Parts: sequence; C-alpha cells; structure tokens
Amino acid sequence: GKDAMLAELLVGISERLLTGGRRRVEEAGGDPREVLTSLVEGHIDFALDDRALITLHDRELDRLRDTDRKLVRQLQRQYVELWVEVVRELHPEVGEAEVRVAVHAVFGLLNSTPHLAALGREAVESLLRRLAHGAFGALSA
Repeated sequence: GKDAMLAELLVGISERLLTGGRRRVEEAGGDPREVLTSLVEGHIDFALDDRALITLHDRELDRLRDTDRKLVRQLQRQYVELWVEVVRELHPEVGEAEVRVAVHAVFGLLNSTPHLAALGREAVESLLRRLAHGAFGALSA
C-alpha cells in the first residue's frame, strides 16, 4: 500500500545517501579536504537530482510507521557522522556539538533546492558549493 511505498522511498534514499557517502570517503584517499569536497559534491547532486524526494521527506517522514521512521533516522545519523568526522578533522579546535550543528545547517542549505528559482543547474551547483564550503570555513573564523 501507500505506507509501504513511502517507507521504501524514504528508507531507500537514506540508504543511498549513506552508501554513496561511505564510497566517497573511501575514494577520496584520506585527505579531509578532498573527502569534504566529495561529500559536498555528492549531496549537491542528490539535492538537485532528487528535489521531489526532499519535499516528500519533509512532508511525510512523520507519517511513517515507527519502525520505518526509526530506520530512516538511524541511516541519517550515520550519514551525518560521516560529515562530522571529516569536518572535525579540518577544524579540530571546534567542539563536536558545534560541528554537528554546522553539518545540519549545511544540509538545510543544500536541501533547499526545491525552493530555488531556476538559475540553471551549473549556476546552482556553483553557488551551493561556495555556500557550503563557506559555512564550514566559518567554523574557524
């Protein structure tokens, strides 16, 4: 039914983000700047390619059955931790809680794509890239 299809979509996108994030971390070769750049690029691709899923997630997450919602949240926490780890490597002077807030804030920025005017994909990608890296750079300002 509708609930099963919704769960499949939201669990699936969370699994895809986590799997893709882990792959990007491995492929970046350990340089935290390259890892962060790759994570940002991957999330921008997701945000631009899957705008409808971002909107669906915002509207429907609380309607999932408890077990499905907990699974989505667990996958999302693991994805967040990939980012927190690399941002802490780049900004070791910043506390973990502050870095976690920054990661969530950058996700909010990147996931705002359903609300963006049509600038064209390349212009939006470039803008989001600069804004995300600028936000993380502000941690050490």
